[in-house]
Amino acid sequence: QVQLVESGGGSVQAGGSLRLSCQAIGLPDSIIRIGWFRQAPGKEREGVAIIYTVGRITYYADSVQGRFTISQDNAKNTVYLQMNSLKPEDTAMYYCAAAFNRAYWKNRENYNYWGQGTQVTVSS
Repeated sequence: QVQLVESGGGSVQAGGSLRLSCQAIGLPDSIIRIGWFRQAPGKEREGVAIIYTVGRITYYADSVQGRFTISQDNAKNTVYLQMNSLKPEDTAMYYCAAAFNRAYWKNRENYNYWGQGTQVTVSS
């Protein structure tokens, strides 16, 4: 059974840091990319960052470029999202997702597996 298990969320003041983890369990070898999305109350789910499992190519949303870093540890089957210089507008539920395809990375419909999410709250 495929599982994506997120952890590492919490509450932090503006300017602080958090590291999110996404542990992949039972993921097919045909998965080629893993990403992080977020959804704030009343807003659509948006792509934050992705990493291609081969080559480790990464992409970021403009709103997090330079502050967030996505990485992977193959030995632990885990993808991380290091979040620095957090802002109140980063407050959201953060989800990990995995995809077989190379379609537009920010489109949530292009992902095949999703985790349950981890909450990030940034106070001013």
